[in-house]
Amino acid sequence: MTLSVSSQNNTINYQDILNIVAEDFAIMDKQVFGSLNSKVQLVMSVSQHVINAGGKRMRPLITLLCSRMLDDQPSKRAMHLAAITEMLHTATLVHDDVVDESGLRRGKPTANATWDNPTAVLVGDYLIARSFNLLVDFKDLTLLEIFSAGTCDIAEGEVLQLQHQHDPHATEEDYMRIIDGKTSRLFMMATQGAALLQNKPDLLPALSRFGQHFGNAFQIIDDVLDYSGDAKVMGKNMGDDLAEGKPTLPTIKALELLKQDNQKDYDLLRVAVQTGNADNADQLIKIVQDSGALAYCQQRALEETKLAQQALNELPNNIYREGLQQLTELAISRLV
Repeated sequence: MTLSVSSQNNTINYQDILNIVAEDFAIMDKQVFGSLNSKVQLVMSVSQHVINAGGKRMRPLITLLCSRMLDDQPSKRAMHLAAITEMLHTATLVHDDVVDESGLRRGKPTANATWDNPTAVLVGDYLIARSFNLLVDFKDLTLLEIFSAGTCDIAEGEVLQLQHQHDPHATEEDYMRIIDGKTSRLFMMATQGAALLQNKPDLLPALSRFGQHFGNAFQIIDDVLDYSGDAKVMGKNMGDDLAEGKPTLPTIKALELLKQDNQKDYDLLRVAVQTGNADNADQLIKIVQDSGALAYCQQRALEETKLAQQALNELPNNIYREGLQQLTELAISRLV
């Protein structure tokens, strides 16, 4: 299957997109650290550790692009909300690492590995609590409702993933419910918050659809790369999701296809999912690759990307919308 993106310039990179709101982003990035104010030194040390180990700050970047798209003026409130969004995202990563018993994230020691699980969990709790402490300052009940409901959805998505861990009978519907909570919801919150701050509630539906479908595509792409990506780029080894028994779309689809066509390989993969025993990881990865599941997943990621782009077409057309468009193209290009 051949994937395609609509951009004329396929050399776009993340830094080019970030440069569109570079000044806003720099202020926001400082606020992520400046918003930490615990009187407990251990809380500060662990929080700074996990934030320093952070990634590209994609969710706050989306908030800043959306805010500028709706009103091309620097907005301190949008920068503040973007920083809060990143703080919430960081908290979910800390909790993920504890659940997954991860020792490294993006090549750096995790909080649970550097300290211990109880410390990491409690600091993750602090980051969530601090985020809502800061959200109250906006004095916007609708904003608070969106973020509180969204945070519940994120937690439920994580629990749903845990519920289906090592479950060879998990379905694509189960998977979409999981990623809608654990991944897409925070992207939606990033876009919805910008609409509320700019007093553009009429654009909430389109912005919400963009966030949801972009988040869906983003997670599907990540899960495909677990079977076809570069370990150095991903910061983890291929097959890690399989060893952890996570119900990802490539595994779910591979089991569905193999059950019809190849009982031997189906049984090998099913047992690996159930037990988490991936000693024969290379063989299992090849089974998934040869099953046709990755082509299906790539097509699903492309479909979700196109839905995100269609939502963008309903929004103001300017350089900031183009930045959001380029983010979708950059994400899907990881599969090309």
